[in-house]
Amino acid sequence: MRTFLGDVTIGSGPFTQFWSCSVLNHLQKKLTSSLDPIGWGPAVASVAGRAVKNPRAVAGATTEYATRLANIPAAATRVWNAVDPQPPVQLDSKDRRFSDAAWKENPAYFSLLQSYLATREYVEDLADAGSGDPVQDGKARQFANLMFDALAPSNFLINPGVLVRALDTGGASLFRGAKYAIEDVVHRKGLPLKVDREAFTLGENMAATPGKVVFRNDLIEVIQYAPQTGEVHEIPILAAPPWINKYYILDLAPQRSLIEWAVQHNRTVFAISYRNPDESMHEITMDDYYRQGVAAALDAVEEITGSSRIEVLSICLGGAMAAMAAARMGRLGDKRISAFTMLNTLLDYSEVGELALLTDPATLDRVEFRMSKQGFLSGNEMAGSFDMIRARDLIFNYWVSRWMKGEKPAAFDILAWNEDSTRMPAKMHSHYLRSLYGRNELARGVYELDGEVLDLSDITCDTYVVGAINDHIVPWTSSYKATGLLGGSVRYVLTSGGHVAGAVNPPNPKAWFEAVGAPDGEKMPTLPEDPKAWSEKATRTAGSWWEDWTAWSTKRAGELVAPPAMGSAQHPPLCDAPGTYVFE
Repeated sequence: MRTFLGDVTIGSGPFTQFWSCSVLNHLQKKLTSSLDPIGWGPAVASVAGRAVKNPRAVAGATTEYATRLANIPAAATRVWNAVDPQPPVQLDSKDRRFSDAAWKENPAYFSLLQSYLATREYVEDLADAGSGDPVQDGKARQFANLMFDALAPSNFLINPGVLVRALDTGGASLFRGAKYAIEDVVHRKGLPLKVDREAFTLGENMAATPGKVVFRNDLIEVIQYAPQTGEVHEIPILAAPPWINKYYILDLAPQRSLIEWAVQHNRTVFAISYRNPDESMHEITMDDYYRQGVAAALDAVEEITGSSRIEVLSICLGGAMAAMAAARMGRLGDKRISAFTMLNTLLDYSEVGELALLTDPATLDRVEFRMSKQGFLSGNEMAGSFDMIRARDLIFNYWVSRWMKGEKPAAFDILAWNEDSTRMPAKMHSHYLRSLYGRNELARGVYELDGEVLDLSDITCDTYVVGAINDHIVPWTSSYKATGLLGGSVRYVLTSGGHVAGAVNPPNPKAWFEAVGAPDGEKMPTLPEDPKAWSEKATRTAGSWWEDWTAWSTKRAGELVAPPAMGSAQHPPLCDAPGTYVFE
């Protein structure tokens, strides 16, 4: 073939081969990152391949499965006769999908449910037979769980609860459900709406604690909250939220806001509100998040209040960044952070629970490929990954209630906040995932931030660490590892709830927490290295950890003084809270 470059023979030559390989490689990455972003296909193939090489285990699982199926008719007959059916497979008491009496008292429904449960156990047994690689095994199980959650008999129109509601409404519920399903397919990429966001308005009944924006740069706004008491403790609090979600998880709603709680307990509180990155921020780094984020906010708080001591209240990824900042400052002799609180935060990433299935090298390759095309990871992609981990509760629960029962979602503040997701800048997010989840550099003492290698033992101030018993994102046993990394006195508290509800945990009859010793003691007891050993020593208290934290924090908050002015000449108020970045 003659071109302006001369004669070129298609199909031969190093340039053509390189071009062909590059195109094919790009196409493969595009397909895998779009169709299988988590890598379920290779994982299932890997587990299946190992299972084939373990025929004895497969045969045993198959025999058990056949036995369970064979016992179902006799059990269904006992259901018919209204005697104890002795089901071949026990239903998890926490599984609310099959709470309708028909699943237990109707022989047909009972048989259908037992067949479903038996088949699910069979697949789990086959996965056991093919186990051999923790990550691949976990992904294969995750895929199997997702498929069985999707194919559960409760997800179809035969669901007795769906049929009863259809009869009660004269079929109107089915028409409404179909309408909602079409809306969600068109506007939400096929995911059912989980919450009535229209019931919430930022600045009115969410993120509603009164305050002023007193600092703004290209990355953050700093909000200063108006005092609600005649006197305040002299040491202010800076709230450091994650940028993976909006800041107002710490100022969720009236009576459910930790920031409001602190303000009402004689504290001057500031909070960081991150902007929502777009493609123009694809080159921003973790160093930028330190310099323009926590470091800039600390400078503003110090200038406004005149206090050289500042308490930092952080949560999740915001806690990791705050710990990095505190370690760097401690290394350089900057002692402004006088007390430090971390809620549901990982510092040691060696055991990250279910997130290990989303942060292995192959999955990160797919994430980076998608980010390279748009400059960021979209909030919907991030939220979708977390939804997949809890698909039964966060997807199929609403599939049934909204699409089949025609019910409007409830107005729930936590879910409304969770829907308000943010984007992740490509370079920073890739670095964060590779350095911390991939190589655990922070806990190993080799992570570098803004030119300084960090050692977490340089954090010598008193620290209050909170873990949540049902946290599937930051397992409490992993958050506990921070107690052995920090250089100062540490109080560890385990609370009821999960990753979000454990933090949004105001005093209520169901709340409890566990800790060793008193929060306001002269000296915190030395904690054991093993979280199980700590658990054996800990005492459970009915109530909210907020109250325990208040006692701990107040002891370190300094004298009572008149509240500082809102802003200063150098940092004048710019607008009312919750600011402008939260609306992006």
